[in-house]
Amino acid sequence: MRVELAHEYTFEAAHRLPMVPCDHKCHRMHGHSFRVEVCVAGEVEERMGWLVDFGDISSVVEPLLLGELDHRTLNDIPGLENATSELLCIWLWRRLKPSIAGLSAITVHETCTARCTYRGE
Repeated sequence: MRVELAHEYTFEAAHRLPMVPCDHKCHRMHGHSFRVEVCVAGEVEERMGWLVDFGDISSVVEPLLLGELDHRTLNDIPGLENATSELLCIWLWRRLKPSIAGLSAITVHETCTARCTYRGE
């Protein structure tokens, strides 16, 4: 049986979008309570009855989010100089894909009503 699991994480960070016009509100430094959803897809392992332990996902995701992104200015992080939700999704994918088997999607919720999903290259 094929399933897709999702686990959500949060972090706080500031950013600005340097490529938008100077009078655009996102050109100014501002912050978000980001939510990141990490999805993994694959076949349920018959004996265990699950695809993967959520703890195994968290052991990879949490150090990255808390150690490198939380309470930071995203624009200061190499690869996130133009820290859009789209580019943050891709940045996270590239960092997580080698360590999370079956990674199927990364969704970044920038606000309660705005999000971006990336499903790989």
